[in-house]
Amino acid sequence: MSPAALAPQGSAPAQPQQTFPLVVITVLFFMWGLLTSLNDVLIPHLKSVYTLNYVQAMLVQFCFFGAYAIVSLPAGALIRRIGYKRGAVAGLMVAALGCALFYPAATSGYALFLFAFFVLAAGITVLQVAANPFVTVLGPPATASSRLTLTQAFNSLGTTIAPALGGLLILEGMPAAVDAAQLAGDALARYRLQEAAAVQGPYLALAAALLVLAVLFALVKLPAIGQSGDTPQAVRGSVLAHRHLVLGAIGIFLYVGGEVAIGSFLINFIGEPQIAGLEHGAAAKYVSYYWGGAMIGRFIGFAVMRRVSPGKALAFNAAASIVLLLVAILGSGAVAMWAVIAVGLFNSIMFPTIFSMALHRLGAQTGQGSGILCMAIVGGAIVPFAQGALADAIGLQWSFVIPAACYLFILYFGIRYARMYAEPQQ
Repeated sequence: MSPAALAPQGSAPAQPQQTFPLVVITVLFFMWGLLTSLNDVLIPHLKSVYTLNYVQAMLVQFCFFGAYAIVSLPAGALIRRIGYKRGAVAGLMVAALGCALFYPAATSGYALFLFAFFVLAAGITVLQVAANPFVTVLGPPATASSRLTLTQAFNSLGTTIAPALGGLLILEGMPAAVDAAQLAGDALARYRLQEAAAVQGPYLALAAALLVLAVLFALVKLPAIGQSGDTPQAVRGSVLAHRHLVLGAIGIFLYVGGEVAIGSFLINFIGEPQIAGLEHGAAAKYVSYYWGGAMIGRFIGFAVMRRVSPGKALAFNAAASIVLLLVAILGSGAVAMWAVIAVGLFNSIMFPTIFSMALHRLGAQTGQGSGILCMAIVGGAIVPFAQGALADAIGLQWSFVIPAACYLFILYFGIRYARMYAEPQQ
């Protein structure tokens, strides 16, 4: 779910391959994938602990992905002021602070949890803006694509590991038989403290890991990255005059929203009696399969799109996702469960494909267009919230019409611009 790493115009000349700096940056990609995907474990956990409805539980993603809309522009200004390297260190430190806030949140209530999610996401936003460009300059331009594939694969590895790890450390042993709604007074307070405290140790460990990475990033020698050489005079007309960019931004909004919504509801969906009836701890590992499918699909997509146009591949994957979601909505048991999980495989190529198609031939306005597309990631805040409202109104299973509708627009975008590129992506 991280934006494709784009080298800013005016970058320093390409450097020889620098292995250790690339390792450090690859670990950063892994960490923000891990932190983002852990939300899928915490949502059902906090929903149970604080007896929330689905709308209230989706405030987690609302606060987390809302940070992309609020912090992206200030993050860009911060990077221009202090530089890319210091910006990455600052992002790591802010993210570490967000993780550390989970400790007092366990004894303070849901509101502080939401604030901690926002602070954590703010740090990740700054980190992405600062760290992404380094991938393209840590070696020869001819191998930049392979380096981007590597770092994105480790981002997916983080999203794949996180649910299983979170299920083991946070959800395992959670007493499903206890219904917090039936508790009151001191018994309810003790239950909430006990269950909320399960997040303290894991998130303190993550805070420590982020601080270690901040120190490593501050010490490692990295090439200088210059600011964009575009001048206001070089850019004529409004970037929003490019229809494919506007539709691409809508596509990014809906794709991120749909992907995040499915992951957010997956544990609860698998726990439904007519699906699999699994407890949260047992269901968490299946969320890893969902995100793992995206990791595998990226490598399949890399090979396929050397021969198939990006638009056609995007349309096919969107259509497959719609079919799978309809099976999940109308079906039951293992068939419905695996249908939702399989959507992860078809999600794989969507973000980078929509992103690159939306920026096609923008020229000097590419930087502006990229900023608009990154802001559109706020869909991860809005779409799950909308699905939560529908789940409360008509039931969880039928609420998956929301992500299905998101993929319907992506199908349209892929078909409309299937001929945008003269040749398939190389």
